[in-house]
Amino acid sequence: MIVCSGSKGSGKLPAEKRNALQPRIRVTLALIAALGLALVIGASVVSLAQTGAQTDLTGVIDIHTHSDPDSMPRSIDANDLAKMAKARGMRGLVLKNHYESTAALAYVVRKEVPGIELFGGIDLNRSVGGINPAAIERMVLMKGGWGKVVWMPTFDNENQVKYSKENRPFVSVSKDGRLLPEVLEVIDLVAKHQLTLETGHSSATDGLLIVHEAHKRGVQHIVVTHAMAAPVRMTVPQMQEAAADGAYIEFVYSATLGANAIVSLDDYAKAIRAVGAKSCILATDLGQVGNPLHPDGIAAFIEAMRARGFSQADLDLMTKANPAHALGLL
Repeated sequence: MIVCSGSKGSGKLPAEKRNALQPRIRVTLALIAALGLALVIGASVVSLAQTGAQTDLTGVIDIHTHSDPDSMPRSIDANDLAKMAKARGMRGLVLKNHYESTAALAYVVRKEVPGIELFGGIDLNRSVGGINPAAIERMVLMKGGWGKVVWMPTFDNENQVKYSKENRPFVSVSKDGRLLPEVLEVIDLVAKHQLTLETGHSSATDGLLIVHEAHKRGVQHIVVTHAMAAPVRMTVPQMQEAAADGAYIEFVYSATLGANAIVSLDDYAKAIRAVGAKSCILATDLGQVGNPLHPDGIAAFIEAMRARGFSQADLDLMTKANPAHALGLL
């Protein structure tokens, strides 16, 4: 209630003064109403945050994270991401950059944020020379030895460029249904140094060629990068075939976000059941401005899969044991 002091005697304001105050009173009441609404909304946001925070992330490894410094806009830098993930109990992160090696970044952030396992890698896009064995050899020599992952080309992959209908140079991994000689050399290097090989944005067909050849040549740690997301778009039988060759199938939370998402959490649940949790990894592929931050994303992903009937044992497999094995930690 608003109390106004008036003139002596009756305690009532003259009519002209009351009329003059009416706009101010209406504004004040509107502000009070808006404040009440903001408090309600704020309480809801806090409640959602607390719900996410209740998800136990102890031991979780996110093998697909983007962060600053980067040449693309990112929502958080690697130091702050590591601090946040550590505070939530996560075991580790793989730091990914489409255009340069993150082995050095992993080394520096490990010093800044001890107590969480951080790994880097190299993405074989044009900025590092494409399918460039020399770039991998140099990454392996980086102090610390935290460069663990080799991704086949992503944004510069022939499959990505054609999917996006762009007219620009690209990096091929195959010709006439056969992997290129330099791709075979890269696979041999991955086997030699016991690294993790990921298929990047290769087509489903090329991804299977890579998985088959890697398995044949002794690569112990193979991951099909966001198998159901664009531009890869593997079918369930193709994912089953890759898993039969020892590859882990990665499912990323970011692909389910936004109005134009082409894959849903229900699609993921069906595919995971068909492939088997023992061959699947849940990751975020987050770091885009406007999307949830990585620990919140992986927590939401875990809860979404729990709501679709997956047991804690399956969730632990897909977020803890399988990522650890994919990185050679088990």
